[in-house]
Amino acid sequence: MSAGAYPIHTMAKADLALALAWASDEGWNPGLADGPAFHAADPDGFLLARRDGVAAGCVSLVRYDDRYAFLGLYLVQPAFRGQGLGRALWQAALERGQGCVIGLDGVPARQDDYRAAGFVLAHRNLRFAGMAAPDPRPEPAVTELADLPFEQVLAYDRHGFPSHRPHFLKAWTHYPGGCALAYEGDDGELQGYGVLRPCVTGSRIGPLFADTPEIADALFRALRAAAPAGTPVYLDVPENQPQAMALAQRYGLQPQFETARMYRGDAPEVDATRIYGVTTFELG
Repeated sequence: MSAGAYPIHTMAKADLALALAWASDEGWNPGLADGPAFHAADPDGFLLARRDGVAAGCVSLVRYDDRYAFLGLYLVQPAFRGQGLGRALWQAALERGQGCVIGLDGVPARQDDYRAAGFVLAHRNLRFAGMAAPDPRPEPAVTELADLPFEQVLAYDRHGFPSHRPHFLKAWTHYPGGCALAYEGDDGELQGYGVLRPCVTGSRIGPLFADTPEIADALFRALRAAAPAGTPVYLDVPENQPQAMALAQRYGLQPQFETARMYRGDAPEVDATRIYGVTTFELG
């Protein structure tokens, strides 16, 4: 595919490092090893435009299955803006998502543009920031996620995400330098899990899924304690989940910015009461 003088190609796995560097330049604070996990989600889902061999812009449209996809990493380098490239990348992403409900996390200032393309606001997501701190009340039920059968983790993840995502989740829960924790009930049942990953600045927690506010609290404390001392920790919270907002407030987390979670097509069904932290703004 092409956009006039801008051929648009599927990214090679190595190209994702460039796209994530651009995301860092925009202040999105990606994880240090996001590339392999992102690529595992959908190897054909990342598009790069070049002009005269120079990388100019990118977008991702990750198809998790035949029903649900997520649009992100929508970036055009400053020198190439205002030349129609952004529109061409946008159209290429929407074409790839044909037949799917498409989600995105966009900046609120662009809501009218997304609405014109058929997207409808579902809710806001808020990024909160705090600092790493020891866990004052460690709980024995919090354990290493890797100790549980992966099929159990995959089944639990489906409560908070609209589709099975085995390839992504396998990479995400074994994130280099990260920490993935589970909360096990007395009968060995998985009742919550969360992942902390190192980022350009500090660490980000996501996802954070839990059956109850108390379980979410225990996992949050343990994940925050796993971050390097004296460094910031970020949590992306859905505003439509009051218990998640209460958790952020309880620990004095400060709002940094917000995104607009929007869908083209009917919003997918998930158990919003279990979502205390979204996985990532780039892939949902």
